[in-house]
Amino acid sequence: MQVTAEELRNRIVERWQAQASTRTIARELAISRSTVRRVLAAFEAQRSGDPQPARAKRPSKLDAWEPMIRDLLARYPNMTAARIYEELRAQGFTGHSTIVRELVSELRPRLLQPVVRFETGPGVQSQMDYSTYTLDFTVSGRRRVHLFGYVLGYSRRQYLRFVESQDFETTLREHIRAFEHLGGVATTCLYDNMKVVVSGFDGHEPIYNPRFLAFATHYGFKPWACRPRRPRTKGKVERPFSYVESSLFNGRTFQSLEHLNEVTRWWLEHVSDTHLHRTTNERPIDRHAREAPYLIPLPAQTFDPSPVAYRIVDAERLIPWRGNRYSVPWRYIGQTLPVRITESELVIYSPQVEPVARHPLHAAGVSGEKSILPEHQPRRDTERLEMLRERYASLHDSAVRFLDGMLASRRNAKDEAQKVLALLGTYTTADVLKALERATRYRAFSLSAVERILAVTARPKSLLQILADEARERLADLHPHPAVPPRPTSDYQSLLEEPADGEDQTDPDQVRQDKPNRETG
Repeated sequence: MQVTAEELRNRIVERWQAQASTRTIARELAISRSTVRRVLAAFEAQRSGDPQPARAKRPSKLDAWEPMIRDLLARYPNMTAARIYEELRAQGFTGHSTIVRELVSELRPRLLQPVVRFETGPGVQSQMDYSTYTLDFTVSGRRRVHLFGYVLGYSRRQYLRFVESQDFETTLREHIRAFEHLGGVATTCLYDNMKVVVSGFDGHEPIYNPRFLAFATHYGFKPWACRPRRPRTKGKVERPFSYVESSLFNGRTFQSLEHLNEVTRWWLEHVSDTHLHRTTNERPIDRHAREAPYLIPLPAQTFDPSPVAYRIVDAERLIPWRGNRYSVPWRYIGQTLPVRITESELVIYSPQVEPVARHPLHAAGVSGEKSILPEHQPRRDTERLEMLRERYASLHDSAVRFLDGMLASRRNAKDEAQKVLALLGTYTTADVLKALERATRYRAFSLSAVERILAVTARPKSLLQILADEARERLADLHPHPAVPPRPTSDYQSLLEEPADGEDQTDPDQVRQDKPNRETG
């Protein structure tokens, strides 16, 4: 039975007061004689009130490095002993890490409240969370970044990456990277109540985001929302954030977000994966080798988290996205086109869902920029006129007559003709054609005349109308042939007529066999 220090002290004093020798006390209590002498000396000093003489400190290899350790702890109070040992080795220290750990513990005593972790089997559970930091990069300046963390509960092997946002698409992309980094997916993943995962609560029961459930179903794992205000439930992913702050951040500077992620990848491989974990007393990389066979295999097709939005092409053949504008071919002016936004690219599709333009995506925080591809620019003015005639001809003959009148009477006819086409994004095609016909009738060949007519005679389309128009166009493309009309019932009357007297009677079974042939004839 293990005894406390106070109980051991009392037993030593009791035996000494009973005239037992130091050797006898040490033998009975299974301790060293020096321990007995030290306890008795402290007891005598306490009774007499005299201060106990300080023990002479033995010289150590670390004595010359102690000022450096104190300086590091002053600048980085939570810097780990392992990280300090790295800095000492870089400066030429040749001693062992044990004496560094002992001195750091002495210079920075801390009281730790023990927490019993709930352990799970291999492949059973993972945990995910974000941690936000404001960092001073030496090149890009001060920026706010978010650390995505995903850790396997059994092996404690983790995936970390710093990102600019905690939005839905970013969260899903980092999940996919974590799955690929770890070679599979745990059966369950714990989350706090982030909006990406949890849409709300019905009493105490979480309502999961349907889009996130589709993602989880694709990879075969079950999301599990923790109870609110219970951070220790996810301690396996919360604790590594402190480890990142003390081991990855301390004593290092970073040029940019990209440089930070490069160092993080190195740190994961050479420090996090290979250090001796305090709870498991094993390296995460070794336990992961045993956990990997229990992880859910990755699907053959990667889930695509890229959002799709609809945008109207304006008179300058540009579509807007988050404060910037991107070009499309001329023939789509005024149309509502689907746009898919990947991590680095913006892809624009035609109404037939065929890609018509690809642009590098502007970085977050950049606004007011235009991305215009050379092939979307007419090479000469006559080519621009040909494109306008082709677009107006696709609408109706009345639209061509309006264009001809505008070209004959207006100085900036081509610019105005583009802006008239852009009205198709606001009003229905039928309303725009009626306005063009009326403007032609009164020989009012101008953009302002068409706008005045539409303001009086038409109403702008709602978003639902825009999407419905796009759906109808897509369905028309899928069904180019007219539907087969129903046949009149007279075509089937002969099937019901009885045979006349004297005619050969047909076997009923033969009728049943022949009937399908007559129906299809």
